[in-house]
Amino acid sequence: MTATILVVDDEPDLEALVLQKFRRQIREGAMAFVFARDGIEALASIEQHPHVDMVVSDINMPRMDGLSLLAKLQEPEDKKSTIIVSAYGDMSNIRTAMNRGAFDFLTKPIDFDDLEMTINKTISHVRTMREARRRQLEAERAHASLSRYFSPQIASRLAGIGDGDGMEVHWREIATIFTDVTNFTPLVETVAPGVLGALLNEYVGGMTDVVFAHEGTVAKVIGDAIQVLFNAPGEQPDYAQRAISCAHNLDIRAQMFRERWKKKGVEFGATRIGVHAGAALVGNFGGSRFFDYTAYGDTINTAARLEAANKYLGTRICVSAAAAQAAGNFQGRPVGEIMLRGRSEPLRAFEPLQDVAFRAPSTAQYVEAFARLEAGDATAMPAFAALVGLHADDALAGFHLKRLLNGAKGTRIQFE
Repeated sequence: MTATILVVDDEPDLEALVLQKFRRQIREGAMAFVFARDGIEALASIEQHPHVDMVVSDINMPRMDGLSLLAKLQEPEDKKSTIIVSAYGDMSNIRTAMNRGAFDFLTKPIDFDDLEMTINKTISHVRTMREARRRQLEAERAHASLSRYFSPQIASRLAGIGDGDGMEVHWREIATIFTDVTNFTPLVETVAPGVLGALLNEYVGGMTDVVFAHEGTVAKVIGDAIQVLFNAPGEQPDYAQRAISCAHNLDIRAQMFRERWKKKGVEFGATRIGVHAGAALVGNFGGSRFFDYTAYGDTINTAARLEAANKYLGTRICVSAAAAQAAGNFQGRPVGEIMLRGRSEPLRAFEPLQDVAFRAPSTAQYVEAFARLEAGDATAMPAFAALVGLHADDALAGFHLKRLLNGAKGTRIQFE
């Protein structure tokens, strides 16, 4: 099946470069390209070519920019998966794009190998979602009934198989996310019940939307805390990569939510996120009377403790080495070997970074300082001090500098 891609950009040479890069796929009928110079042309092109599978759009264009186009593309029921192209370091526009529903983003100047990989990933996502929609329609009656009680993922599975087979408790390799909000208890005690209800419903609903966009399963919601599973109940070979990508987007959504409510005079706490991968017991733990699809085991406990570790590290997302390695092509910076409560051995952890932050000079500077720390080099302290001097808001660098100033050595971290 040919995937049709709409490229929206006013660069005069881009069309020729794209056609040259993807000439083999075009010749073999795997891909077809349509081009537009701005958002208005793009919308007209979609009307003429309703079979367009995905959109690659620049932001800065005449008449209608990429962010306005993105908003328009999210209005119809058949939303177009969109890759936004932005100037390097333009995090404000990138966050706006992700908040408006962009599937992914690239930075300029465009790396065409990266473009090819991102297009392939998006096409795969589109096809997966279309297949899911087809199956959902086939089981529409059952799904409509089940959706009153279960999350869409579980409802779709139950509707598809027609019974509870596969819901039995069993060991399974999964990736799991734990999220929690700082200072939520004091907020509950000070905010009016009506405001708290609207606040929490909007927060949990928005975070759940992000999880479902990554095809995750929301196993538990306890107040402001959310537990998410990947590779359960269905098979997801890229489950660890999905979990880390989901964590990034949860972080973006939570920050945007926090800023929105701050303007209303409500100080909502920061969302901390822990990600881990490993074996867990998954299935229906509700017995014959109730349905409670969730997971238990050391993997789940570790994710929860990684979430809590953010409080001390100053980070918002903490990912285990197991999850980072399982994801492949992980982008982030090392935190150290953390001694988590209940574990006898340290756990190597990382702070995942989006592409722009990962490529920033400050990340290379941090990695160099961390390597000195790991090697026991006495110059680690001035290296971290220099980094904090240039980037006072780098909480993780500040954490290590404080450790060194208090006499700590190496990368093993023991929380008090």
